[in-house]
Amino acid sequence: MPTPDQSSPVPARNTPSSSEVLYSEKLWPSVWIWIVVVGLSGAGVLMFGPISAATGIIAAVVLLAIMTIMLVLSTPTIIVTADTVRVGRASIDRKFVGSVQAFTKAEATAERGPRLNGLAFMCFRGWIDPVVKIEITDPADRTPYWLASSRRPDELVSALTPSRG
Repeated sequence: MPTPDQSSPVPARNTPSSSEVLYSEKLWPSVWIWIVVVGLSGAGVLMFGPISAATGIIAAVVLLAIMTIMLVLSTPTIIVTADTVRVGRASIDRKFVGSVQAFTKAEATAERGPRLNGLAFMCFRGWIDPVVKIEITDPADRTPYWLASSRRPDELVSALTPSRG
């Protein structure tokens, strides 16, 4: 006979839990951004080198640390779960997500430029070409859509599009 503190096993569910991550992406800076950061931090040697070589090296290391921390802390994340979508600091319930489209090359440039609605939430990075446009259907929200960079736009669209059938 089981004791009161023993629990029986719970059968596994076939549906994803609300906290299960269906899609996740960090919009890390590309290699050339890191090369620019290293180059700019090297300017510390040029600026402070005339004082002393040690001061120049310390300045370069400090500049490198500051720029690295700033880039890492400002790198947004895209997370899609069964219940929510989070892009950078914005979050919304999945029930308010309408149509989702991916754009690349000239179309992505047009979405970021001439076609951009001033009320849209924007989370795009210049070093990532493709963008995904996520329509927002919440009547209480004036934001017509979110426009986010993605290195894997087709996967993001797939994660946000309800499966048919």
